[in-house]
Parts: sequence; C-alpha cells; structure tokens
Amino acid sequence: MTVHAMNHFTILAEDLDKTCAFYRDLLGFEAGYRPDMGFPGAWLYAKDQAILHVIAGRPLPNPRRGVLDHMAFSATNLAQTTAKLKAQGVRYDLGRQTETGTWQLFFQDPNGAVVELDFEASEAEA
Repeated sequence: MTVHAMNHFTILAEDLDKTCAFYRDLLGFEAGYRPDMGFPGAWLYAKDQAILHVIAGRPLPNPRRGVLDHMAFSATNLAQTTAKLKAQGVRYDLGRQTETGTWQLFFQDPNGAVVELDFEASEAEA
C-alpha cells in the first residue's frame, strides 16, 4: 500500500454556518453532498473533491488546535486573497520560503484552525 493523494481534512466547528461561509467566501469552497452521518456537519468541495469536512454539535478541544498544526492549500491570486482577508477583518501573516520564493499566507478560521495558502513565487505581493 502507498498513499497517493490527500483525501480531506476534518475540523470541528462551534458555528457550522459561520465556518462554511468563511471557507466559501474566502477560499471559494462549495457545500456539496454529505451522507447522513447522524450529527450536524458539512462537506466543502474544491472542484469535485470534498476536501474539507466540518463537524458541528460537539465540544471543541481545549486547546483548540489539538494535534493538527495547520492545513495547507495551493492557491492563486495572492492580491485578491489578502484583500478579502483585510475586508473581513481577518488577521494574517505573509512570508516567502527562502529557497523557492513561494508565498505562504497563514490565518485562522472562526474556530481557531490555522489555514495556510501557498502561492507561486511569480505572484505579485499584495
């Protein structure tokens, strides 16, 4: 057996609607099919892949970040993304990888989960 791809991340949410709106509005994810699992939640899709599973109705661990340090996604349009974050009052950190020049943008979702977006080195700084 060998792993060949990332399937999905799962996060816990206090406010399901706010969490889904955050990922929809900032990252362009779309809610899609989710089987009845006996508890509230949502599956958020990037293209045809359910990449983020959101579970609601359970207490969040303390500290919130648990063992998952962050989730990272490849992204495009750095300037537009940072403008969206600023418009919504989301604090972020932006830096570059030393060797590759890849832009790395870090911020937290409404539940405290850290999100990293990686942009090509050729993108203009916001």
